[in-house]
Amino acid sequence: MIDKLMDCITNPVKCKLLLEIHSQGKATAKHLANTYHDIPQASLYRHLKKMLRDGILQVVDETQVRGTVEKTYALAYDINSNMETMVEKNSGELYMQYFMQYIFGFVKQFQDYCQSPNINIKKDMTGFSLSPLYLSDGELTSLVTSISQIINAVKNNGPNPERKLRTIGVIVSPAENTDK
Repeated sequence: MIDKLMDCITNPVKCKLLLEIHSQGKATAKHLANTYHDIPQASLYRHLKKMLRDGILQVVDETQVRGTVEKTYALAYDINSNMETMVEKNSGELYMQYFMQYIFGFVKQFQDYCQSPNINIKKDMTGFSLSPLYLSDGELTSLVTSISQIINAVKNNGPNPERKLRTIGVIVSPAENTDK
């Protein structure tokens, strides 16, 4: 199951679908299509079908709509509980595997952007930075909480002509040990 989840995380389209379904709790294909205009409908349904077959998603409701059945999808398991299990085991190897999958997914999105004929770094307001900071555990908790609150305030924004879909990643890592 972990391999299939990692496949979803590293595939930009599956990752978008997974994150939207996770954040909403459940979603229909229509909702997903309205949220992600850049995903062709055939691709959307193909990915949903594969994620359903792989056990990543489950159908939690079916509604008759004009001669067809509209399915409502939800995650088939709790992603957070899998992460909690990994943290409880304190497995550096498994943690690194999750991190590498996260990074590869992000790198793939960034690579696609950089290879796009429409790249416009300044206009698209893309960028990245590292900020080594001396923080107590309390200060770090406060900083991460503030970042989460800022992101949560805009995470349900719908698309419109003024908005572009953007991916923001946050990584907290211990700095290189310089106290040797």
